[in-house]
Amino acid sequence: MSQKTCLITGATSGIGRAAALALARQGFRVIIVARNGDKAERVCRHIRPHSPQSEVSYYLCDLSLLEHVRRLVSQARADLDRIDVLVNNAGARFLRHQVTAEGIEITLATNHLSHFLLTLSLLELLGKSPEARIINVASGAHYGADGVIENILQADKYDGKKQYALSKLANVLFTYALSEKLRESSITVNAVDPGGVATNFARNNGLIPWLKHRLYYLGKGELLSPGKGAETVVYLASAPEVRGITGKYFFNKQEKKSSSASYDKDLQKRLWEMSLALIKNRDTLKNRDTLKNRDTLDFSEFSRA
Repeated sequence: MSQKTCLITGATSGIGRAAALALARQGFRVIIVARNGDKAERVCRHIRPHSPQSEVSYYLCDLSLLEHVRRLVSQARADLDRIDVLVNNAGARFLRHQVTAEGIEITLATNHLSHFLLTLSLLELLGKSPEARIINVASGAHYGADGVIENILQADKYDGKKQYALSKLANVLFTYALSEKLRESSITVNAVDPGGVATNFARNNGLIPWLKHRLYYLGKGELLSPGKGAETVVYLASAPEVRGITGKYFFNKQEKKSSSASYDKDLQKRLWEMSLALIKNRDTLKNRDTLKNRDTLDFSEFSRA
């Protein structure tokens, strides 16, 4: 078979960059997804000498905008015959309330909804791989959430830390719901907690919140390098030991019990239906209303993003 292909979001720095490098070294064709072309090109130039046999390229996409996600999907469908690994890694914490040009609160849009749309829209390409793997990068912050993330449009109702925790719970809820719907396929879906990693995460909120984030993990003795934080992502993407394992939550290369809320079938269903409702007016999915109570997915239903 030809070289395996991995598409990874949020790969211009931190965990995503380290994972992209590690997978390229293993021989994967790596395609990173980034907002900034200059940063993406620098990362590709950094990776190529370490793995001259691997093709490394990028797509430009602002994951906070669904229209950009659709363009990315169109490019991938035109360029690729299959995808073997999809790593949904991009994420951010926004302490200040923001709404995208499409009318969606930016934490919800960036951390969950974009990956929901991207993943479902790429199922056909993933289904062409003999053993495709989807890895959703979550966080231990999800233990602090117990409900479905909402599209908060009023600034006075917004709590950035709570919304971030809810978005990370959404990553796990989505993982479990999708794994059930794909149980008749060859595609596996797992979530990962990379731990506290020394990256630029939370830097968008200013220096003090970023330092507090780092000091929290330093105080626990758990601040990891990006390479160390990426190890479980790379493990789930490539290790033969996890072949066929799906619908699990991993930490430090081991299965771990996620929060009790994450196993709530009602929450999983509510998140799925809310996510479809937020994108349905964009005509993103075919036959979307019939999907709400379906047990399995037909890839052809997502043939148009």
